[in-house]
Amino acid sequence: MNNSASGSSSKTRVGLSQQSEPAFKRKRAVFQKDLQHMMYGFGDDPNPLPETVALVEDIVVEYVADLVHKAQDIASKRGKLLTEDFLYLVRKDAPKFNRCTELLSMNEELKQARKAFEVDEEKLATID
Repeated sequence: MNNSASGSSSKTRVGLSQQSEPAFKRKRAVFQKDLQHMMYGFGDDPNPLPETVALVEDIVVEYVADLVHKAQDIASKRGKLLTEDFLYLVRKDAPKFNRCTELLSMNEELKQARKAFEVDEEKLATID
């Protein structure tokens, strides 16, 4: 009795995984090391099962691809994809929106610091 129940569920899983396969081919295991570290940081085992990491990677890649396609649809009216298109998509999810704006402002600060450092370096080169 257990065999028939487990057999039908495995068939269901196979059918579901085939339906969710993306139309494009991508390299597998690109983000696995990073995901393992992130999963451990969020309370998982230091060495999670490879199947778990692969599943999380598939979910993340699918989410990001979906988000990019939605942003591209929004940007198609304007003709150019901007960071504001992504902010528009996550505007209702306060934690994501706040984290995105925080990362964008930190990126801008880093750009300004690099620019100031390059200017200082050029001044030192002309003095010598």
